[in-house]
Amino acid sequence: MIAETVCSAAAVAGLGIAAVTAYRKRFLAAARIAAYALVPLGLVMTGVVEWAADTAFSPTAWAGFAVLGGAWALFATTRTVERRRGGTRKERRAAARSAQAEAVAPAASAPSLGQASRPASRPAAAPRATGGADDFSDIEAILKKHGI
Repeated sequence: MIAETVCSAAAVAGLGIAAVTAYRKRFLAAARIAAYALVPLGLVMTGVVEWAADTAFSPTAWAGFAVLGGAWALFATTRTVERRRGGTRKERRAAARSAQAEAVAPAASAPSLGQASRPASRPAAAPRATGGADDFSDIEAILKKHGI
């Protein structure tokens, strides 16, 4: 009963403020204030305020909220653990199978990343007498420097 009275008083006060705002020739702002002021009155008339008051003082409703909170906590915990492990059990098994299928044979050559850590041996480049070939010799030197 008190909640309905408070909401009705808030609606009347809001409509009064909207009237003062309209008197000051700010009609758009007045209409917006009136819309906000009518929301609590509409909630009282539809019965939402009474339902909320009954829910707030109901032990059964609070027990229901506790159950919902526990379910949410379990869901969040399982999602966190699943992300840390790298997915579900089926996803981990599928990843292990694909890793075995893509394994490199023991007699295979060393990966290309291993060569980059060692300095490449550079043979002395012989200077070329032609003018057009000098352009390509610079490019060759750069490529050899990077081991390409």
